Amino acid sequence: MDERAPGDCGFGPSHLPDIEAEYVLPILRRGREDEQELLRYIHWLSRRVDVTVVDASDGPLFTALHQALPAGVQHRAPHYAGLNGKARGVMTGLDVARWEHVIIADDDVRYDDESLHAVLGRLDRADLVRPQNIYTAHPWHARWDTARMLVGRALGGDFGGTLGIRRSAVQDAGGYDTDVLFENLELERTIRAAGGQVVVARDIFVPRIPPTSRHFRGQRVRQAYDDFAQPARLMVELAILPLFAFALARKARSSLLAFGLMPIAIAEFGRRRDGGATRFPADTILWTPFWMLERAVTVWFAFAARLRGGVVYAGRRVPRAATPRRVLRLKHGAGWRAQPVRT
Repeated sequence: MDERAPGDCGFGPSHLPDIEAEYVLPILRRGREDEQELLRYIHWLSRRVDVTVVDASDGPLFTALHQALPAGVQHRAPHYAGLNGKARGVMTGLDVARWEHVIIADDDVRYDDESLHAVLGRLDRADLVRPQNIYTAHPWHARWDTARMLVGRALGGDFGGTLGIRRSAVQDAGGYDTDVLFENLELERTIRAAGGQVVVARDIFVPRIPPTSRHFRGQRVRQAYDDFAQPARLMVELAILPLFAFALARKARSSLLAFGLMPIAIAEFGRRRDGGATRFPADTILWTPFWMLERAVTVWFAFAARLRGGVVYAGRRVPRAATPRRVLRLKHGAGWRAQPVRT
C-alpha cells in the first residue's frame, strides 16, 4: 500500500501511461463497499492515461482511498462551490488535469481499451464527445433503464455517465454552472453556446456497472426532473398519463394498444441505430411501455417537487435542471464568460 501523505501525487517510475490524456473521476462515497473493484479499475486506467480522482468523501474515507491509490494518480478534494457535487468535481478535475484531452466518468463507468481509444480519437475533431453507455449485466432494473437509453438513442442520443472533453473548450467558456441538476446537458449546452463542436457518438459503447435496485428506485423522480431542461419532451411526458387515463376510461382498445406498441417501435429504432443491435439485448425493447408509464407518473412527482423549490439531490434541493439554450447563447454571444465560484 502506498503510504504517501494526502496532497502528494506520488509520481514514480511505475507511472508510464500510454496515452496523453486525463481521466477525471468525481466520486462521493458513503462507505468502502466495492472499493477493491474500483481500485483495480483505477490501476488498469493508470497504466493507460493519467488519472485524477476528485473525492468529496469525508476525512477517513478520503484518507483510506488516498493511501490505496496507485502512484501517479492525483487525488483531490473539490474546490468549487455548487449544488451539484459531480459538477464541482468535474471543474476541479479540469483545473488540475495535465492534458488537453479529458474523459469525465462516473464511478460505475468501466472503459475498455476499445472505448477508451475511440472516445479520445474522436476528440481529435470535436470539443465534446458523448458516447453511449451499455450495462455490463442485465438484471430487471438494468433492462428497464436500458429501455430509457433506447428511447434516448431514437430521439437523438442518450445521456449517460461519461463524456470526452477538450479541457481548453471548458476553460475558454469560463466553466459551466455547478448549480444545476442535469450537469451533462449543461456542459454540452455551454460548449455549443461558446461555438464548440459536439459529437453524439452513438456508435461508441462504454460499459457501465448497473446500479443496485435500491439506487435505481431512488433515481426515478430525479431523472424525470431532468426533463425540465427540455420543455418539449416535458410537455409530452406530462400529457401521457391524462391521455392514458382517458383511453382507459373510454375502453379505447386501439389507443391502449398504441400506448404499448409505439414505445416498443421507438426503442427498436434506437436499438438498431449505429450498430446498437449487437450491443443491446433484443428483449429490452419490451420494457419500454413500463418505463413510459413510470415516467408518465414520476414526471408529475417532479412537477410537484418543482413547486416546492426543486428536487432533492444528495441531501440538497436543486431548483434548476439546466440553463436554457437561449440564455447561454445570449451570454456567450455577448462575450460573457462564467466565473465558477471556488471555495
